[in-house]
Amino acid sequence: MADDDQDDCHFFAATLKKIALPTKLVVVNDGEQLMDYLVKNRGKSPDILFLDINMPRKNGYECLQEIKGNKDITDFPVIMYSTSLKDTMADELFQEGAHYYLRKGDLQDLEVHLQHILTLLQDNNLGKPSKARFVLNETRVI
Repeated sequence: MADDDQDDCHFFAATLKKIALPTKLVVVNDGEQLMDYLVKNRGKSPDILFLDINMPRKNGYECLQEIKGNKDITDFPVIMYSTSLKDTMADELFQEGAHYYLRKGDLQDLEVHLQHILTLLQDNNLGKPSKARFVLNETRVI
């Protein structure tokens, strides 16, 4: 997970513990740390990355572009995880190769979507969805 908000990281970790699937959470707090981590752990890519859009030093959109543009670190799904989403940004994130967009919201909603995403991942069935199914919880800002 790459997110600079400590509360969001705490809620995410607490929600993961409620899910009956084995997980290991590694958290980095900005885009530069994320890219350093991925480069240093080349060949041991994460199974999945939850990536906040608004982070210091390098934002999530820039990280997504860099990840998808680097053949050494592209072999894992990226789930954009942020507070709001404009329609134009959803289109750009989808085009850049993000697998899903999950809006930060209440913990019950997070638990449902994490369970769904991690079950698909565990079953090797987390393919990229159609554009119509890209945003998991559909509230958008226009």
